[in-house]
Amino acid sequence: MRVDRRQLREIIKELKKWKAPATVLLSLYIPPGRPVSDVLNMLRQELSITDNIKLKRTRSAVQRALTAAIERLSKVPKIPDNGLVLFCGEDMNTGDFICLMFIPPEKVPVYYYRTDKYFHTEFLEEMVLESNLVGLIIVERDAATLGLLKGSRLEVLEEIEDYIPGKHHRGGQSQRRFDRIIEQMVHDFYKRVGEHARERFLPLVEQGKLKAILIGGPAYSKYDFLEGDYLDYRLKKIVLPKLIDVGYQGEAGLREMIMKASDILKEQEYVDALNAVEEFKLHLAKDDGMIVYGEEEIKRALEMGAVKTLIIHEDLPNAYEWAEYAKKFGAKPVFISDNIPEGAWIKKTFGGLIGILRYRIY
Repeated sequence: MRVDRRQLREIIKELKKWKAPATVLLSLYIPPGRPVSDVLNMLRQELSITDNIKLKRTRSAVQRALTAAIERLSKVPKIPDNGLVLFCGEDMNTGDFICLMFIPPEKVPVYYYRTDKYFHTEFLEEMVLESNLVGLIIVERDAATLGLLKGSRLEVLEEIEDYIPGKHHRGGQSQRRFDRIIEQMVHDFYKRVGEHARERFLPLVEQGKLKAILIGGPAYSKYDFLEGDYLDYRLKKIVLPKLIDVGYQGEAGLREMIMKASDILKEQEYVDALNAVEEFKLHLAKDDGMIVYGEEEIKRALEMGAVKTLIIHEDLPNAYEWAEYAKKFGAKPVFISDNIPEGAWIKKTFGGLIGILRYRIY
């Protein structure tokens, strides 16, 4: 089974719940190109020495995990292009057993085998980090906000402030001297914002994850910041050409900027999610019968082909299954989180699942 990043996020969440009082949980990472026979031989050798484990309960749990892993891997003719990952283990308190084998969304970076008191998910966790990030900068003469757009999530990285006085009106020499001081203070502040942007964004550029930077702000500040020598040249290369007029700082400002730039950010999940939630709220306010909620009602509407968009809160335990079910009947699944405005309210009030209809069905 090949999994995407969203599925992998759910798998990691599940694996992290498993703990054991002894080293009985098996984690196996197989990179592409490794012969299946080599891995099977290693597992069989590990199984052959389990008789040396003194505690019977521990021995039995390890043998069960190894046997299940061998059985699963024996059915694989060749390691796939992205490699294989396998987790098998027993909850020694309840007797529950898990054995998962799948192809991850990125190539397995290492050949790794371990039985431990927990499953080793660290090599997978890098894979769930979004690889199509957008950096966000709102800048004015004495305040700035840095943020990151990660799929359907918006993260405020930092808010920066300084005190810079307004215009001086005395005239003459005093006026010019005061203006020069203010100009230098603004220059120093822009430079500070640029340094913070470099620290936050450059590592993501070097990792190949940050694809673009969107800049906004009031009046001419954003132009002065971009045209001045404040932003690292490597970041400047990926600045989107459209600068956005924004009247706020903080999370509210970032949301405003994203919505105003929706035409150039149309591939971003966050924009999709915001638009879907706004459409849902509009239908809810109009009470026009164009929304559906409740699992049974949604299922029935999907099967009729009446659902245009299915809004799914990512905390739902069966979120991915609902997404696949929506696609099956021609509906577009849109994931939201508590990070989206009204996300927590939708989860609490509607169970985290809402359908927007193509036509009224009641």
